[in-house]
Amino acid sequence: MSRNPFNFGDLALDDGFTDREQELRELEADILNGQNVVVFAPRRFGKSSLIWRATQQLTRKRVLVAQVDLMRVATKEQFAAKLAGAVYEEIATPLFRIRERAVEVFRSLRVTPTMTVDPSDGSLGFSFVPGAAPVDIDATIEGLLELPAQLAADRNRRVAVVFDEFQEVLDLDRRLPALMRAVFQSQPEVAHVYLGSKRAMMQRLFNDANEPFWRSAKQMELGVLPAAAFARFIRERFAATGKSVEPGVVDRVLVTTGGHPYGTQELCYEIWEETAPGAAAGEAELAGGLARVLRSENAHFTRVWDTISRTQRLVLQALATEPTQAVMASEYRQRHALPVSSSVDRALDALVGAELVVKDRPGAYRISEPFLAEWVLRFGT
Repeated sequence: MSRNPFNFGDLALDDGFTDREQELRELEADILNGQNVVVFAPRRFGKSSLIWRATQQLTRKRVLVAQVDLMRVATKEQFAAKLAGAVYEEIATPLFRIRERAVEVFRSLRVTPTMTVDPSDGSLGFSFVPGAAPVDIDATIEGLLELPAQLAADRNRRVAVVFDEFQEVLDLDRRLPALMRAVFQSQPEVAHVYLGSKRAMMQRLFNDANEPFWRSAKQMELGVLPAAAFARFIRERFAATGKSVEPGVVDRVLVTTGGHPYGTQELCYEIWEETAPGAAAGEAELAGGLARVLRSENAHFTRVWDTISRTQRLVLQALATEPTQAVMASEYRQRHALPVSSSVDRALDALVGAELVVKDRPGAYRISEPFLAEWVLRFGT
């Protein structure tokens, strides 16, 4: 049996990576040039997949890329451990090749990490015991942040450090961004790449003049994928598994998802499952696939619906029924039984902050979460 060729939820690797060729070339060039980059995009737009593909290609050019995921980091000691592990595995070990030599780079830190060997695979784990004085753990983090530049200079290698969920540093210590910026501004040989799923926080970090990272990185905005490229990808993935898809279905898929990368792969996954071996996906398979998606997303959307205000629900119902550029117009509000404009404005701000609605330009709002509009029309009461 053929394996479903569409993938969502995990990194889109190899044949599952769709287009983004221009962004990929640009990001590779920036990293090779030592340029710091912050990648802005709505949730599930493929930021991590883009970085992973860029890392694959840069590795072939002998660039060392350390990736630090801050998603589950709750303390500065855990942050230091993540940094140490990334520097050790992805920079020091490839440079020195002898693991014992790579370990030596951590001996000069203010607080020496505890290093343990996993008996199952021989990998080395790092930890910092809580209880060190704040000034000492800050000095240790500063030392770890300086290591990539020092190692790169010693061996004349290009180095990049990728921080995923970068906005989490704010919860660790409000002073941490200032410490990191102070170190990074003297590292022209190291490219720093910043990713984050909380778009409003990331934009504030890099666009607010009062923040340490203000104007410190090139900004890359990921939009939806071009319809023509995505349509070609969908047809090719069906054909690679002995199935096909009608052109009208491809068009309907892209209209339904708005070209959202995650949402498009999710819907195509279910349509493929509805399509018999050797057959073509038509309107029946599209309807079946969409029903599968809505069942899968029902728990998530129900939770969203239960946690928003009545006015926010009314606004979502209006936008799902009639997307418009004039949400605040009295005729539109009357037609959809919306409250006074000030209440609608507050509801829109909250929905935009939750990334359920996006503001394309002044006065123009639309539901951005894939399939939420369809769910609201069917179940949002």
